Amino acid sequence: MKQLINVPESVVADALRGMAAAHPELTVDVENRVIVRRDAPVLDKVGLISGGGSGHEPLHGGFVGPGMLDAACPGEVFTSPVPDQMARAAAAVDSGRGVLFIVKNYTGDALNFEMAAELAEDEGVQVGKVLVQDDVAVTDSLYTAGRRGTGGTLFVEKLAGAAAEEGAPLERVEAIARRVSESCRSFGVALSACTTPAKGGPTFDLPPGELELGIGIHGEPGRERRAMMTSGEIADFTVDALLADLHPDGPVLALVNGMGGTPLLELYGFNAEVHRVLSERGVPVARTLVGNYVTSLDMAGCSVTLCQVDEELLRLWDAPVRTAALRWGS
Repeated sequence: MKQLINVPESVVADALRGMAAAHPELTVDVENRVIVRRDAPVLDKVGLISGGGSGHEPLHGGFVGPGMLDAACPGEVFTSPVPDQMARAAAAVDSGRGVLFIVKNYTGDALNFEMAAELAEDEGVQVGKVLVQDDVAVTDSLYTAGRRGTGGTLFVEKLAGAAAEEGAPLERVEAIARRVSESCRSFGVALSACTTPAKGGPTFDLPPGELELGIGIHGEPGRERRAMMTSGEIADFTVDALLADLHPDGPVLALVNGMGGTPLLELYGFNAEVHRVLSERGVPVARTLVGNYVTSLDMAGCSVTLCQVDEELLRLWDAPVRTAALRWGS
């Protein structure tokens, strides 16, 4: 497999150096693997911190900035960051109002963020924690006990980030993050396997003419394998799987997310099918986001995340955000 890298061992460090060169509004500590908004700590503001294995870009480093995260901790490819990274990030962004850890439900992430919270609290930092577990495809996986954390992480980071930017206290920011997490459901589909730099080849075997339904963002196997389906058939299957679990009684935010190797031409066409199915099922869509946001390296495929919202959450979604990968408003 051809990849735009030097050597596998330096992939993450090289990417962080490139991020620093492209985004002077961020402070990128390449050695210690911490990305922080340059104006941190922000006076009288709760700090938001997330992180996880690299290979899912722009999650999480691309979401650091006003209106979203204050810091992100990238691990090696598909590998959790270590507690020292997270504790260092907490110290960098704490203004005295506390910090909130937003954690995807993967065993390594959950354990390391728990240890980091203990380290930060030993230094006098008040810490809240929210676990994101939005994937309806499988209950347990190779990496988790319970549901995996996937695309819903973006909604949690954006909505909690907006609340923190408005000056909400830690308890309120944590409550909003928890409510959003509980209101999100995701389902992913792979048309091809991803290629990790260390392996240099596909992480699993997916024969031509077949697709995997219900994959995770590390290339974990899904719910079932089928012969290739049309965009409309995939949308029917995916949305029905989400609605069978979410049961929304109001409007939703919709994320049609590329896994890294699918062009926008296909994603927008798939989005049209997702909207068709939701309309047929009587589910109003308040806002839609289409693009590569929570990826799995070069995997071809997509995921759909739905998040039920009320007026407050919709206002927080519309609030200004200025990050490398997500920005709107003043």
